[in-house]
Amino acid sequence: MALTDKTLTCGECGKSFTFTVGEQEFYQSKGLQNEPKRCPECRTNRKSRGGSGAPKQMFPATCARCGADCEVPFQPRQDRPVYCSNCYATEKPAR
Repeated sequence: MALTDKTLTCGECGKSFTFTVGEQEFYQSKGLQNEPKRCPECRTNRKSRGGSGAPKQMFPATCARCGADCEVPFQPRQDRPVYCSNCYATEKPAR
């Protein structure tokens, strides 16, 4: 059966959005069986809130390497170094 673009309604804001053939193929390749319930804008907003509905709480910190002021999504502790995103990229262990 050939896929075609589908018009869906967002369950959060009520706006119509297009579920494209490319998105449908992606969903199939990942084994996802349910269509999206939210429009791309609501999905992005939900991801930025961490899925809980509330914005992520950020804490001020000072980078242990370069001394730059930064914000992190956890409460910094005195016994552990905190790095800004640039320094963290060079400090993080290889997985």
